[in-house]
Amino acid sequence: MNNQSVNLTAKKTNSKLTILFDGGSRGNPGIAGAAAVIKQPGAQTISVSQFFPHATNNEAEYTGAILGLEKALEIGAGQVVLKGDSQLVINQLKGTWRVKTAHLRPLWTKAKSLLNQFDSVQLE
Repeated sequence: MNNQSVNLTAKKTNSKLTILFDGGSRGNPGIAGAAAVIKQPGAQTISVSQFFPHATNNEAEYTGAILGLEKALEIGAGQVVLKGDSQLVINQLKGTWRVKTAHLRPLWTKAKSLLNQFDSVQLE
């Protein structure tokens, strides 16, 4: 998991950013990677990624979302659309599904904390 602090001093913008996130592991658990791409209207696309020597697929998926949300806050996003192919991550963040697995609870808590810092959030 990325322990870097997020710079929350950036001025928030009104433009809506789209964060595309993904993560995966070879073996489950196994070596893993997580990434996010941030699309900004009329601006450069930003990507962030992280490698793990050992993680589950769901940990990698959550980390991809967290990386994207942290970067969006760092650049001052006020509104975000968070898109991913992980039904687990999206439905747990929406509150549709419970977080039953103990090792995912800290990742869920971190993601929810980040989501609460935006003015507007859409999960897809």
